[in-house]
Amino acid sequence: MFRDGIQEHIIPSFTHAISQPLHITVTLCFFTVGYILGGGSVVLGLLAGGFWLVLLYYYCYEFYAGYVRLKLNTDMWDIAGFYLSSPDNCFWVAEAEINGQPQIMGIVAVEAKELPDSGQKYGELFRMSVSSTSRRTGLASQLGQTVVNFCKERGFSKIVLETSSTQTAAVALYYKMGFKLVQTHEQAEAPWWVLWLVGVSILRMEKILQPCEGM
Repeated sequence: MFRDGIQEHIIPSFTHAISQPLHITVTLCFFTVGYILGGGSVVLGLLAGGFWLVLLYYYCYEFYAGYVRLKLNTDMWDIAGFYLSSPDNCFWVAEAEINGQPQIMGIVAVEAKELPDSGQKYGELFRMSVSSTSRRTGLASQLGQTVVNFCKERGFSKIVLETSSTQTAAVALYYKMGFKLVQTHEQAEAPWWVLWLVGVSILRMEKILQPCEGM
């Protein structure tokens, strides 16, 4: 479910990328060069333009699929060791019984971190994902509120998270939960030029739970 929830953004990301003026211009340039070098062949022009679109799709695919591969080999490989070995970290799984069999409907996690200047703890929300059959049921909001309640109980000063600009439904949910956008950047596991090429930005959001000391 985590993999599917992330990789479902590949097509919307590609659609967004090819609609940008830069990529439309580049596609036309590839077509023109192919047409000229092919002695006026429309077929070669189309093949050249298609090559650029395939390359662009590949980078959109790798941006999300590469992220999934990385996380499945790190924290998602050892959920108990990464999220359940400390009382300030946690990982929640929402289940429902379907046809007599338990099915995972949603997941979310939180990791405790410390502010470098004050040492105050805050929580970082990770791995929010809801199955396609549980969308628009309020489950995502319930999972998010579970994280908020957990962080409040532990006296955390705030909750932070990062998501991509193409995950519009998630961004809307976080705004609804009271998160605010505090930073937009291009620092991710993928090289910066991949984010620039696919037209994706990383959004950092936070929800203040209690004022930090000295504020």
